[in-house]
This record gives sequence, structure tokens and C-alpha cells, in this order.
Amino acid sequence: MSGHGNGTADTSGEQLPGLAALEALIAVETETVRFADDIASSVRSFLDGLRVVAAEATGGQAVSLLLLQIGQIALTGARLGVHRDFSPREEFQPDDGPDPDLDELRLQLAELLGDLDTYSYVFDPYQPEVVEGLLSDDLTSVAADLAVGVRHYEAGDVEEALWWWQFSYVSSWGTLAGASMKALLSVVAHDRLDVDLASTGEIELVEAASAALDSPENA
Repeated sequence: MSGHGNGTADTSGEQLPGLAALEALIAVETETVRFADDIASSVRSFLDGLRVVAAEATGGQAVSLLLLQIGQIALTGARLGVHRDFSPREEFQPDDGPDPDLDELRLQLAELLGDLDTYSYVFDPYQPEVVEGLLSDDLTSVAADLAVGVRHYEAGDVEEALWWWQFSYVSSWGTLAGASMKALLSVVAHDRLDVDLASTGEIELVEAASAALDSPENA
């Protein structure tokens, strides 16, 4: 007699209750860890690159190399900004040890940038107010914020790391990275686009045009 006639349900081909939810949770957690790995890799690359540029680059290389580093970490920040909101596990941030000593990095950047270190920017375009800052300070602040997340990540606290990177991007380092990138791009633009009239020989043409406009005939 077949066992199918005794009223017992055959669940061999069915999913157990709650298994689908468990699999969905595992998939989300796996994707979160994979995302954290990507962000951590980008952050470490930026921190290492910034230290190398500060310590080894020449003045002529500084702007281009820093623009490259900031551009790459700005893309990482944008990924965090459009992602779902991460939440910390606890109300207070866990102790991740002493803050990194970045004074040497700041001094190296200041010396490397020289007169280009001081710049002005609008902190909030919807409440425009010109703020003066130092690229060396702002780049170091970006590095400090990112380093906090790295310590959480290396401690195995992925959710805390992602929350901190995302929160500090929106509240702090995203703005500083954007302002720094705009300043560095401005330096490149002036270098590439500004025309030295004396060196091109066009200054005589400009003077001749000015003299013609000032002549009595045009009075």
C-alpha cells in the first residue's frame, strides 16, 4: 500500500517553513560583506596612495596625483551615498583604539603643495558662504575619517564600518573631498587653459587693438 494514502504530507520537494527567509537573510549578509570588502579595498588604496604622494611626489607631480586619488575616493563615496542606509549595532560607537597620528602626513602635504595649499570654497551651495581652508588639513581629515572605518572593518565589525563610512561621507569627508577635487581641478585648468600672451607673441596684437580703440577717430 502506498504511503501517499495515509494522509501524511510529502514535503520532500517543498521548502521548509522559514528556509526561504533564512536564505534571503544570508544572501543580504553575503552581499553586505562583499560590498564592505570593495569599499575597504578602495579606502586602503586611497590611504596608501595619499601617503606615497605626500612622502615621495615632487611639486610638479603633486596636483595631478592628488586629483587622481581624490577622484577615485569620491566615486567610492558616491557608492556609499546611494546605497541603503546602514545602521550601527549599538547606540554608541565601539572603542576602536586611539586615533591615528596623521600630523606627519599633514605637514608633508603642506610642504608639497606650498602656495597652492590655501584655497576657498562654498561649504553648502544652498547656503552659500565662502570658506577658506587648507588642502593639507582637508585631505588629512578625509584620511582620518576613512581610517576609523578601516579599524572597525579590520576588527570584523562590517556593519559598523559601513555605517561609519556612509555617515562620515554625508556629514564630513564627502564635502571636503569634493571641495579639494574642485580646487585641484582648478589648478589643472589654469595650467592647461590660461594663455601667456607674452610667450605667444599676442601681446603686441592686444596693445595694438587697445591703441586703436583709444584713438581720436574712435572717440
